[in-house]
Amino acid sequence: MARVKGAMMTRKRRNKTLKLAKGYWGAKSKHFKMAKQAVMKSGNYAYAGRKKKKRDFRRLWITRISAAAKLNGMNYSQFMNGVKKAGITLNRKMLSEIAISDPAGFTAIVEKAKAAL
Repeated sequence: MARVKGAMMTRKRRNKTLKLAKGYWGAKSKHFKMAKQAVMKSGNYAYAGRKKKKRDFRRLWITRISAAAKLNGMNYSQFMNGVKKAGITLNRKMLSEIAISDPAGFTAIVEKAKAAL
């Protein structure tokens, strides 16, 4: 049997990495060794970024809820405590959307929260 050499699969693997490194500055997009390092590093950043995105959005929602609650004479922690006690099971994302799009509806939620405290 003929000896099988790995040239084709090696080339495929390297081209895949070089394709991922397309647009990187300088040799990082041309040389396999540097491209491999850059792609691995960017993968780590992307992974961390996906986790950070969730934190950032939660912070944004809390800021929006806090601002809307202050307009209705309540701080954020009191409002959230009142919402829990009133049995309102809306998450922070939905509360922030209501605060932006329907201020009258948010005021009604604040009144229920106040009554529950």
